[in-house]
Amino acid sequence: MKLASLLAISAATLIALPAAAQDNRDTSKDFNGPYISIGGGATLQGSDRGETLVFDTDRDGTYGDTVNTVGGTNAFSPGFCNGAATGTANVGCRNDKDGPEFFGRVGYDKRMGNFVLGALIEGGHSTARDSVSGFSGTPASYTMSREADYQASARLRAGYTPGGGALFYVTGGPAYARLDNKFVTSNTANSFADNGKTNAWGYAAGGGAELMVTKNLAVGLEYLYTDVKDKDYTVNVGAGTAPATNPFLLNGGGTDIRRSDQHFRTHSVRGTLSYRF
Repeated sequence: MKLASLLAISAATLIALPAAAQDNRDTSKDFNGPYISIGGGATLQGSDRGETLVFDTDRDGTYGDTVNTVGGTNAFSPGFCNGAATGTANVGCRNDKDGPEFFGRVGYDKRMGNFVLGALIEGGHSTARDSVSGFSGTPASYTMSREADYQASARLRAGYTPGGGALFYVTGGPAYARLDNKFVTSNTANSFADNGKTNAWGYAAGGGAELMVTKNLAVGLEYLYTDVKDKDYTVNVGAGTAPATNPFLLNGGGTDIRRSDQHFRTHSVRGTLSYRF
């Protein structure tokens, strides 16, 4: 619903932009050549339904083991939820955090009649955060969160301009993010260590529209979906002050924890301001 509302507002804003592009100037050279852009908007996090924490209780590199108590019952029987834990028992989680974003872009377009082909490189930052939590019967909570310190993409784009003045396009290409991972738990018995920031690779795809408002300036609105995969973030659980009967220690003296979904997915709705040389 949040994404649909933002897209509707964005579309209405684009329609309402001043008709400066419809003056009597020559539009035959619009959207042809190099440009630079700045922009910003909102990044939305999906709910990631069904995500859990997964465990490697014997540290053999294979995840999906069950963390059992000394009595043989599942220590995480209270379950999991999407978001950051609001308590130590399975009482629910806060929603993933949406947030503002900003970015810079350099690109080049080649216009061929009414068709435009181009390439761009973009880098920026978003404050959106994605979390998942698990709950043990002790009770205790365990939350993994991640957000991008910075992210970048190199994309192609293809568009159509009905005689110049306005451009409607689709875009896509590889994407990268430097993820800032955090782990929080109410368990004070075991020791916990993680590998902090990680690199994630994937792709970005979307579409948008640009409107020339002067000979060199263009404004635009864009939707972008980004999906990057982080295969490296792990939390290592050690003994700490816990006894040998601790569920994390029963099968080999320690347990590794990861998220079940390694994909970090975001939806962005953003405005752009471009200068064309």
